[in-house]
Amino acid sequence: MKNTVNVGIASCGIAAGAQKVYDYLNANLPDDNSKVHKVGCIGMCFNEPLVEVTNEKGSFLYGNIDEKKAQRIIDEHLKGGQPISEWLVYSSVETIGDGDYISKQTRILLKNSGAINPESIDSYLSVGGYQGFHKAVTSMTPEEVIEEIERSGLRGRGGAGFPTYLKWKFTRQTDNFSKYVVCNADEGDPGAFMDRSILESDPHSVLEGMAIAAYAIGASQGYIYIRAEYPLAVKRLLMAIEQAEEKGYLGKNIQGSGFDFTIEIREGAGAFVCGEETALIASIEGHRGMPKFKPPFPAQKGLWDQPTAINNVETLANVSRILYEGAEAYSQCGTDKSKGTKVFALAGKIKRGGLIEVPMGITINDIVFDIGGGISSGKPFKAVQTGGPSGGCIPASMGDTPVDYESLQQIGAIMGSGGLLVMDEDTCMVDVARFFLEFTTEESCGKCTFCRIGTKHMLDILNRITEGRGKPEDLEQLEKLGHNIIKGSLCGLGQTAPNPVLTTLKYFRDEYEAHVNEKRCPARKCKELIAFRVIEEKCTGCTLCKKQCPVEAISGERKEAHVIDTDKCIACRLCYSACKFDAIEIYSDGIKANDWVEGRE
Repeated sequence: MKNTVNVGIASCGIAAGAQKVYDYLNANLPDDNSKVHKVGCIGMCFNEPLVEVTNEKGSFLYGNIDEKKAQRIIDEHLKGGQPISEWLVYSSVETIGDGDYISKQTRILLKNSGAINPESIDSYLSVGGYQGFHKAVTSMTPEEVIEEIERSGLRGRGGAGFPTYLKWKFTRQTDNFSKYVVCNADEGDPGAFMDRSILESDPHSVLEGMAIAAYAIGASQGYIYIRAEYPLAVKRLLMAIEQAEEKGYLGKNIQGSGFDFTIEIREGAGAFVCGEETALIASIEGHRGMPKFKPPFPAQKGLWDQPTAINNVETLANVSRILYEGAEAYSQCGTDKSKGTKVFALAGKIKRGGLIEVPMGITINDIVFDIGGGISSGKPFKAVQTGGPSGGCIPASMGDTPVDYESLQQIGAIMGSGGLLVMDEDTCMVDVARFFLEFTTEESCGKCTFCRIGTKHMLDILNRITEGRGKPEDLEQLEKLGHNIIKGSLCGLGQTAPNPVLTTLKYFRDEYEAHVNEKRCPARKCKELIAFRVIEEKCTGCTLCKKQCPVEAISGERKEAHVIDTDKCIACRLCYSACKFDAIEIYSDGIKANDWVEGRE
C-alpha cells in the first residue's frame, strides 16, 4: 500500500513543533511505499502539528502530533494499515473529531493549502496552476479578461469591497507608457493571518493573479509589499518568483505571447497605516508611509505617478481561480452583491481557532458554533469583532446576520480584511473598544488633525472610564468625536478608527453606563474597578494562591482560609487562575473605584 504523508510546515505548525515531526518521519519511514511531503497550513491551528496520511483507503488527518506519536503512526498506520482513531481530527471515510471544521467550509482559495508543496512549482502545476494565466495570454484580450472578472462579481477583499474589474478598467483606460501591479500583503490587523497563510501555503496562486492583472491593465512590472515580520512567506515568495521565471511564467515574452512581466518584493517595517494604498505607494518609493489626498486615485496616478492597480493577497488569489474555473462557476457561490467566499482568521474565546473559508452570506452563528465549535470557556457567547481595529463589535443577539459587505455595513461593522474575534460574557466591551483605539492611535501617521488629536482624546476618555473616573457627558463626547473623526480624516485608518467605540456604545451602552454611573465593570475585567476576595467556606488552605501572588498580598496558614489584602493586590489574576477550588471571587461593586478616585483627588 502506497502512503503519502503530508506535514503542515507553515508558521503556526513550525511554532508547534512540526519541523521536528517532519524530520523524524522523513528519517524513519518504513519503506519506499511511503513518502513524506511538506505542505502548507490547512487552517486547523488549534490542532498543530498536523500529519495527514493518504492512501487508497482515504485521507486521515492527525492532530497534535509529536515525535513519539509519529513513531506510532509509522508502526500502526504506515506499517500495519490501521489508523489511530483517538488522534484523528478528520477522515474522508467518516465524520469524526473536528471534521465539521473542514466539511462545513467552502474552500476555493484554500483548496491547495495543506494539499500541495508551497516550495514546488511542479506541485502547483499538478493541480491546474498557471492554466488560468495561460488561457488569458494565449486566447483572451485584456478587455476580455476584465469582462471575465466583472462577470464573476469579485470585489476587493481588503475591506472596502470595491469591484475589482472597475479598478482594473480604470487603470487600463489611463493613457500612460508605464503601469504597475501592486500586491498589498501588509497585513496589520491584530490577530489576522489570512494573507500570511495563503502566501506560505500557496504563493504561486498570488503570483498568477498578479500576472493576470498585469496582462489585463497593460503592466510589465509588479511589486509585492509584505510585512518583514513574515519571513517564511517572504522566503517562499522569493522561491516561487525564481521558479516561475525558470518555467517561463514570469519574464520576457511569456508563453510566446509577447507579454513581459516581472515581480519584485518590497518589505515593510510594520506600519499599520501602510495598508492604505497611497501610504503603501509612498513606502515602496522610499518615502515615509503617509496617505495622500484622492483623487487622483492610484489607477490614474499611483506608483511613481504612473497608473497602478493595487489588490490584496486574497483578491489576487481569487483571480487565478476565476480564470481557471470560469466566472460562472465562481459567481454561483455567495450572495447577489457579494460573490465568492471569504477567508477569516478565527480567534478569541473559540474552541477551534484558526483559518476558515466560508461562502459570503453565511451567518455569524454558523461560523461561531458550526465551524468554530462554540465558545471555548463554555460561557455564553457575547459578541464578535469583525474587521479588526477598523471594524465593529456585533452582539450575540445579532448572530443571524449574514456575513457580506452590505449586511455588515448596515449594522455599523465592516468585513475588513478578515479577522474575526469571538468574545464571551467575561469580555468587557469598554475595554475592547479601548484596546483597538489604543492600537489605531499609536499607528496613526499624524497627518490629519482629526485622526492625530481626535483619537488620542477618545482614548483618554476611555482610559478614564475604565479607571472609574468617567462622567455621564463622556458618552456623548465619544459619539461626537467619533463621527467628526470619520468625516474629517484623510484615509481609511482615521475614517474607521472610531468604529469599535461607536458600535460598542450602540449595542453595549449599559456597560458604559455601569462604568460611568456605578463605577463598576460588569465583566469584572477593568483593574481599577475590581477586587479579589477569598470565599472562606471554599478555601482549603492549600497555599497555591499565596505562592503565586507576586506582591505578597495573600496571607494565611496551611489548611486555614486565606485572606487577600486589597490594598496590596494588583489584580494580576494569578491567584484566581491558580485556585483549583473556585475559592477566589472577583467582584466589582464600585467600592474600590470610589476609594481610588477619592485617593487621587
